[in-house]
Amino acid sequence: MRKVLPAVAAAALTWAAAVPGTAAAASGSAAGPPCTADTGPYQWELEQYLGLPADGRQDPADCAAIRGFQERAGVRPADGYAGLATHRTSLVVAERARPNRDGRCPVRSGRTVCVDLTRQLLWVQRDGRPVYEAVPVRTGRWGQETREGRHEITERIIDETSQLYDDAPMPYAQYFSGGQAFHGVYGDLFNGGGSAGCINMQLKDAERLWDTTRLGDAVVVWGRKPGT
Repeated sequence: MRKVLPAVAAAALTWAAAVPGTAAAASGSAAGPPCTADTGPYQWELEQYLGLPADGRQDPADCAAIRGFQERAGVRPADGYAGLATHRTSLVVAERARPNRDGRCPVRSGRTVCVDLTRQLLWVQRDGRPVYEAVPVRTGRWGQETREGRHEITERIIDETSQLYDDAPMPYAQYFSGGQAFHGVYGDLFNGGGSAGCINMQLKDAERLWDTTRLGDAVVVWGRKPGT
């Protein structure tokens, strides 16, 4: 008998408040200690996204605005640093309304799991309408790329462990192409250059995907992960 993982509660994200151009996005956290994070590698991109003067240099107003966005979008730590996790989250927020704007994921009557390797995004749609909003993913690194093309979910194992990589945990695993699967990861999704081919997801997102999809659902993968 397989043990069942405890339910992982998804954080309630107020995405509307995180969209740039609103009063909330332009201001920082209403309370808390002074924001003192240094300039981050995605400083210019986040300044532009949040509607701040884009000069690529951190100042107290930038730090407070970035920290406010992190708090609203559920990025941890919410420290005002313009790092990869915050940048990737801003891309997800920007894409949530129309993730399939370029039409790369086919419109069909059944559920389709759509994976854009270029943008490192995953969503599920049915009849062309999202039924699972876009979330960030981590796909295969150079030399171990996630396979493109049309697939389907062939096996689901809720508390899977890797047969190849020292019994590494693969919670909420859903196989779609040989040994490649969607599954959750413990810890930082944005740590490292890529997976060994699987589509890694934040644990809460992998749990929601498990509850959304079923055996036989279509999977469409396209694009190219940056750096591969």
